Amino acid sequence: MNPLRGLVLAGDVIAIAIVTLAGFTSHAILTTAGSRVWVTFIPLTTSWLLVAALMNLYNPETLSDPRQLWRPVVGTAFAVPMAAWLRGLWLGSPILPVFIAVLIGVSGLVLLIWRSSLLVILFLRRRGNE
Repeated sequence: MNPLRGLVLAGDVIAIAIVTLAGFTSHAILTTAGSRVWVTFIPLTTSWLLVAALMNLYNPETLSDPRQLWRPVVGTAFAVPMAAWLRGLWLGSPILPVFIAVLIGVSGLVLLIWRSSLLVILFLRRRGNE
């Protein structure tokens, strides 16, 4: 596996974990959530990895091109509804549209910040090697 691809994959999973924990924290239930955190994290991670693979979001050329930063944001618009559906199946409960909308926005923003930060680091590293 390409080292950059592995780094981005790990960073994406960490970003999804942050989104998940932030959601439980914003509802003031993180300390009592226990294993319920997995009911959001696992479907979101699974859906994200599937969509990211289909959208070629781990291609090294795509990862190092700032013009491609829109791709992960659009990817969340596809991954989140699937994740919400999986979560709803797991919990046996309806899917709230507001949950989907907020999760798309927050996930997209966190992934954009993570991937933008990585691009800045890669740029500075390349510049330092010149």
